[in-house]
Amino acid sequence: MTTTQVPEAGRPIVFRGGTVVTMDDARTVHDASDVLLVDGTIAAIGADLTVPDGTFEIDATGGIVMPGMIDSHRHMWQTAMRAYGSDWTLTQYFVWYYLEHGKAFRPQDYWAGNALSTLDAIESGITTTVDWSHGLQTVEHAEAAIDALVNAPGRYVMGFGNIFAGPWEWTADPAYRRVVEQAIGDSRLAGVQLAFDVTGDPAFPEKPAFEVARELDVRVTTHAGVWGATNDDGIRLMHEHGFMEPGTVYVHAATLGQDSYQRIAATGGIVSLSTESEQSCGQGYPPSHALREHDIPVSLSVDTSAWFSADLFSAMRTTLGADRSWEHLSAHEKGETITHSHLRSQHVVEWATRGGAKAVGMDAELGSLEVGKLADVVLLKNDSSPTMFPMVNPYGHIAMQAGRGDVHTVLVGGDVKKHEGKLVDADLPALRAKLADTVEHLRSTLGEETWRAGMNPDIPETKVLDNPYMYTDYRDSSTHDAYETQAPQSSGAGVQEG
Repeated sequence: MTTTQVPEAGRPIVFRGGTVVTMDDARTVHDASDVLLVDGTIAAIGADLTVPDGTFEIDATGGIVMPGMIDSHRHMWQTAMRAYGSDWTLTQYFVWYYLEHGKAFRPQDYWAGNALSTLDAIESGITTTVDWSHGLQTVEHAEAAIDALVNAPGRYVMGFGNIFAGPWEWTADPAYRRVVEQAIGDSRLAGVQLAFDVTGDPAFPEKPAFEVARELDVRVTTHAGVWGATNDDGIRLMHEHGFMEPGTVYVHAATLGQDSYQRIAATGGIVSLSTESEQSCGQGYPPSHALREHDIPVSLSVDTSAWFSADLFSAMRTTLGADRSWEHLSAHEKGETITHSHLRSQHVVEWATRGGAKAVGMDAELGSLEVGKLADVVLLKNDSSPTMFPMVNPYGHIAMQAGRGDVHTVLVGGDVKKHEGKLVDADLPALRAKLADTVEHLRSTLGEETWRAGMNPDIPETKVLDNPYMYTDYRDSSTHDAYETQAPQSSGAGVQEG
């Protein structure tokens, strides 16, 4: 249990003297300024603010004060298997979770994975997360997942899903429907979404699930443009049946054609990029370039800690790298040179904040530091790190230099959840014990051989190409003597004429 001293709930708080990256409409950056938080909202931003008596002061000098980041798509339950699938492809992921072992997770294992993931988020400056909870095979699993979220620091949108049944089946189950409706009425959650995919089956069996979402007035979040799983047909069917609602979130959207991107743009859709995932798994090349060309709003997401980093610093960095790699490679294939990058650090910081707020339907309350908005605030400051100075480009520092270890303070609704680099009231030993139980359960259920095999998939054989520039004959003992009699002798690397 941490012992970091923090102000009591409800006490005004002011950040003093930081570089304030507001992410407002003008993308205003204030140098050496203060941010005052009162009653859970942002009360004032400016230099040398006058504050109420008893205000708790946090020295932000040399640091960056920014909006809390928002993760628009994370399979939080899978954090119980952190890094297990680091070497998987998407096919291996599908086989492991969907076809073979996903049902081995008990409700308590969902609770443990979600509880761990909530602390991951807060620790790295993510104040709101969409729990894309697509393994809820029973009502008990759903209840356990929700219980972990509502008793954790941070804001969470519950994305109900069940990969073990068709969405037309689980959304029609009265018991399942009741737990969804209860979640909609639970003020401790930031929202509810229905999480399911559209395969492109011409019969459009997903239609009843969309009708349930419309009836309940909740958004749909769907994995779209995933190689071998979802494609342009799914987008076309959604559009033709009138279910491409404004605010629908299309996760990955990587292997789609221009017509699909135009449909998403025209209907007010939002894309959740999980660049580390798209790069590693094979959904398709991260499509930030296509989204930019079609002016589609973008948010960023972690996807799953069974593979990837659990923070949006990595997401911002890999998204910049992927977009710029695509731009350079495309130009080189035409014999051209890129001299100015289209995607900038400011853009990915925006996607990690304002973009995420739009994806969860809370852009009026979150995503930027503006008077009247909710006080979800992050301070990046690390006086012990040479990486945190000089501070000459705040956007570049956030996107390309900082990391979770530089997250000094995190506030959610004005309440301190991390301070001076430490989580507040996080009982890590108790949680570690629950996760150990989950790992032991899965390991014993699968068996040691299956457990180890799943973590270490076969590596395809690689043929090393013959290299005409290698002097292979010299290294071949059968031709060594012939080489010596025919080649001139030299003590150097080559033969000199003189």
